[in-house]
Amino acid sequence: MSADLDAAVAAIRSGPQGARVAAIFDFGGTVVDGFPRQGLFRRLFRRRSTEDVLLRGIRNGTTDGEYGRLLSQLAGAVAGKPEEELDALGERLFRRTVYGHLYPEAWQLIRTHQAAGHTVVLTSSLTRFQVAPAAAALGIEHVLYTPMATQDGILTGYADGKTLWRNGKAEAVREFAADSMDLAHSYAYADSTADLPLLSLVGHPVAVNPDEQLSTVAAERDWPTLRFRPRLAARPADYARTTAGFAGLLGGAFYGVAAKSPTKDRQQMADALLEHAAGNTLRIAGVHLRVTGAKNAHAPRPAVFLFNHQSQFDIIIVPEVLGGGVTGIGKKELTRNPIFGPLMRFVGVTFIDRSSTDKAKAALAPVVDTLRGGLSIAVAPEGTRSYTPDVAPFKKGAFHIAIQAGVPIIPIVIRNAGEICWRNSMVARPGTVDVAILDPIDVSAWDPNDMDDKVAGVRQLYLDTLLNWPKPD
Repeated sequence: MSADLDAAVAAIRSGPQGARVAAIFDFGGTVVDGFPRQGLFRRLFRRRSTEDVLLRGIRNGTTDGEYGRLLSQLAGAVAGKPEEELDALGERLFRRTVYGHLYPEAWQLIRTHQAAGHTVVLTSSLTRFQVAPAAAALGIEHVLYTPMATQDGILTGYADGKTLWRNGKAEAVREFAADSMDLAHSYAYADSTADLPLLSLVGHPVAVNPDEQLSTVAAERDWPTLRFRPRLAARPADYARTTAGFAGLLGGAFYGVAAKSPTKDRQQMADALLEHAAGNTLRIAGVHLRVTGAKNAHAPRPAVFLFNHQSQFDIIIVPEVLGGGVTGIGKKELTRNPIFGPLMRFVGVTFIDRSSTDKAKAALAPVVDTLRGGLSIAVAPEGTRSYTPDVAPFKKGAFHIAIQAGVPIIPIVIRNAGEICWRNSMVARPGTVDVAILDPIDVSAWDPNDMDDKVAGVRQLYLDTLLNWPKPD
């Protein structure tokens, strides 16, 4: 986190608290980065689909002319389509494309405002179909957008009333705040000169990734400025580096097993496999790990290690951090992965069928014996990867296992992995991933039939750590 962002977070925490303080975030350019423009050939000859138009709205729209053209294209793209169809398309676009462009720094600010009890609002001149899926993923309840007119559930292609562009956005925020919020003590975040009316409404305006004109205004008015790291798509060098990294993974795995094969000890071979495979992959891919609380990785053992899950690279990061003596629990679908499936089977990973609760419970039963035999387990209690740096609710299976085996829970909090390797991608970018291994949690006295609050408390540790990262050892 940059020094400017640190200062912004500290100011929020030390400032007025409660729901009367609003935190208003513009969407495009502030919460979500833009998308690369299509090449000239595609722009000239490809027919604009509804998908293209929706994404283009997030990418562009910083001038009156651009916004006007967007509305015209939107009218042609959505007219005559059921409203429900556009809602579903917006959700698909978010899960396929948009999620990767959400700024982690914006998530940090949003969660800090929420922790302060502030009323967080996401606002945009775009439509619900472009904005609402991101708001839901970010846990933002209040969303202001340009509504689209319908007749019997069918979109007409035209805005329903005023658009939330320039003064329209400021007016919508003013109406939303009305008598329930104190705008003089509220915050607004935006990137474009078009949002000067919005920024001028509040007592704490912040220019985020500002355009040239907004930068000038912010300097003249002494407004704070934040610049977030661009959410860049993978480059050819990243593909090449990742391919070499996975070649190194396979090479390291074979080397590790071969080096320990004279011992005829499967666990020694498994440990060597993980050590060399994970180390090779991270080194070649240019991924550096910065670990806090490293002592907790090795004592006490055995233990159930829980890690938050946002990236496919997590299953490489965790073995590197923990060293030997650890296996894992994974979803059954991983058995079909041509690289990870065979390697995970060799190191004794237990695969569970998430489609059936009974089958999942039956598969987890032998894990208790694994722990009692001295081998630790690493598991992602969210059950699936997150689309944001947020931490989803925890499933209880790992906690039941720890209670039955009589071993502690040890949280592993991973930060930045989603920036190194996006959720639905196997391509890694070079950079640093922060890992905090927290103190062991004794679960021996927990009641397996009444532990909702305790599990929620463990999840809260992850959120607290992500919002207030511990100092390095």
